[in-house]
Amino acid sequence: MPSDYLSTPFIFLVNTFFSLYILAVMLRLLLQWVRADFHNPLTKFLITITQPLLRPLRRFIPPIGNIDTASLFLLFVLTMVKLTIISSLAVRVPSIAVLAWASIGDLVSLTFDIFKIAILIQVILSWVAPTTYNPVTILLYHLTEPLLRPARNLVPPIGGLDLSPLMVLIGLQVASMLIEPWFPRII
Repeated sequence: MPSDYLSTPFIFLVNTFFSLYILAVMLRLLLQWVRADFHNPLTKFLITITQPLLRPLRRFIPPIGNIDTASLFLLFVLTMVKLTIISSLAVRVPSIAVLAWASIGDLVSLTFDIFKIAILIQVILSWVAPTTYNPVTILLYHLTEPLLRPARNLVPPIGGLDLSPLMVLIGLQVASMLIEPWFPRII
């Protein structure tokens, strides 16, 4: 049996579980940043699943202004642990500096991906069910509005068609293409 027979599924599981929890913490951080409604069922879910690790950290890591440093620290540590486990199973563990830099790159990439996916979902929902109320659509609106509002000011709707999501998606893609190559990829 090849040595990666068991390690490949284990790497998949580690990557999946860590990535889902990191996504939950990142969404919580971004929703705090945009001051989304915390009575929303999805936001309550995110708070419930992230609170056990954030509560003890908040005792020692206070926020700096509006920045939730405990969430940032947790994101960084979780990503470092994920990359350490995966790289140790796949090849070998790189230096701590490379892991730290790759972790920051992973989180930057995740942030770009969250905004791109949120905008795409919001656009699709506006075509399929434009007047339907759903707690998720409200959160998507809160999350994407800080990016879409300036774009709407630059390009008003043309013939009733709002092109601001397209502008923002292009801008996010260009920014990610310029920023992400500066970070090493572990996985």
